[in-house]
Amino acid sequence: MNNITISNLDDDIKYRLQKRAEKHGRSLEEEAREILRMALTENHDHRLNLANILEERFANLGDFELP
Repeated sequence: MNNITISNLDDDIKYRLQKRAEKHGRSLEEEAREILRMALTENHDHRLNLANILEERFANLGDFELP
């Protein structure tokens, strides 16, 4: 497997990535890898459903139901 380097990463983005990694129990590198994997393998037709988009966007907030 190859390595990549991301230069000039904004400090805020790095901080938010680190916090997200901590929340998921992963290293910074593992979290970045997972984000890339999800972004590049998701079914784009699935995202056209507004309910699914909202559910995915707010899934990290815990259980909730749309009225």
